[in-house]
Amino acid sequence: MNFTDAKVMDYLHAAQPSNDPVLLEMEERGAREGFPIIGPLVGRTCAAFARAIGAKRVFEMGSGFGYSTFWFARAVGAEGLVVHSEGSAVRSAEAKVYLSSAGLAERARFLVGDALDLLAEEGRSFDVVFIDVDKHQYPDAWRIACEKVRLGGVVLTDNTLWSGRVADPKAKDRDTVGARTYNELALADPRFLTTILPLRDGLTVSLRIA
Repeated sequence: MNFTDAKVMDYLHAAQPSNDPVLLEMEERGAREGFPIIGPLVGRTCAAFARAIGAKRVFEMGSGFGYSTFWFARAVGAEGLVVHSEGSAVRSAEAKVYLSSAGLAERARFLVGDALDLLAEEGRSFDVVFIDVDKHQYPDAWRIACEKVRLGGVVLTDNTLWSGRVADPKAKDRDTVGARTYNELALADPRFLTTILPLRDGLTVSLRIA
């Protein structure tokens, strides 16, 4: 769901088109298969935050076939690393093919398994943690991610407006509750400066300040 006027959204997409054939291929696939990718506007935003803080280490919690990985891999540069974590071995392999086609696979490490467990097992901190797992997992994802991002780093989380359902007090399904609780936890944590951007389906940005 988009929270901006349709004409404005058309303008934003026309003004900021993806400029890489691999990105375009992934966008076409997402549209064709109805597979949820973050899309070019959120991708560009994530890349901008990563570049703004000089990110070199990114952990993605839920990476699909690598669309968001592409954006982060370009942002971290040749010396950077993006950890792509995905529960499906098939999608993980597809992501490696896409990233290889773009010349970015060497900047990524591909892990298969539960993203929360995989991040919890990491011994080092990250500049960026990107969260895009099942929404009912979001509160637990925050509790892990907030401890794994460095001072000055950011936690970026997709779908945090969840088609507007987070604003409906009557919506109490576990995914809506998960997204709503996530926002509450992030906004209440004094170690982070958090804001929610009404971009696409909502992007919560949490900058670690303490």
